[in-house]
Amino acid sequence: MNNRTNEPRKQCLTPLALQGQILWRDFFYTVSAYTPNFTTMKGNPICLQIAWDSNEEYLTRWKEGRTGYPWIDAIMRQLQQEGWIHHLARHAVACFLTRGDLWISWEAGQQVFEQHLLDADYSMNAGNWMWLSASAFYHHYNKMFHPVQFGKRLDPSGDFVRKYVKELENFPTKYIYDPWKAPLEIQKQAQCIIGKDYPKPIINHYEATVKNLARMKAFRASQANTIKLTSDSFDYST
Repeated sequence: MNNRTNEPRKQCLTPLALQGQILWRDFFYTVSAYTPNFTTMKGNPICLQIAWDSNEEYLTRWKEGRTGYPWIDAIMRQLQQEGWIHHLARHAVACFLTRGDLWISWEAGQQVFEQHLLDADYSMNAGNWMWLSASAFYHHYNKMFHPVQFGKRLDPSGDFVRKYVKELENFPTKYIYDPWKAPLEIQKQAQCIIGKDYPKPIINHYEATVKNLARMKAFRASQANTIKLTSDSFDYST
């Protein structure tokens, strides 16, 4: 709502937002109907063929909400407990699993969402995972969802983290999204020692991002024709 006029902000009008989501649903329905092997990477003509890493420990810790990044862990624990997460939360954990940090295939994430989401839909699930991993549709692959800053922006108080990551419920807001930075004395006061009661970060975000950007750039350079199939500049008349 607009605080001065008590009227809805234009970007928040429910009918328009609903209409937009229905259009996206129908878009993915249409593309999936005409794309062979739409829910897999292999044999999918519009999907980049990427040599993702295979790391069962990383995948399990992501799935169970034990990555050491409270924002990511809170989202995945909510998914496990309730079968639903906000669409921006889905963006965050999908980017983290794939091109952002862990470099694990979007197919693995797709399977986890398919298993736990109450609103799981095969075409939208696969389409959005390809999108967020920059395997198809989305081509601004250099734009990442930061596993700390994104949460701080959406929920500055950290209440969402405290609700689902109980280990951190006594942490001060200053350190709720990056608890490994808290002095040991503060960790003791919060009754949560990082590395013991709650894991240290599974990976260095900055280092992973630099490495993954280089890898993605190389894969995209070698598969320019595939990228054209879902880019805005593709000529559908040819």
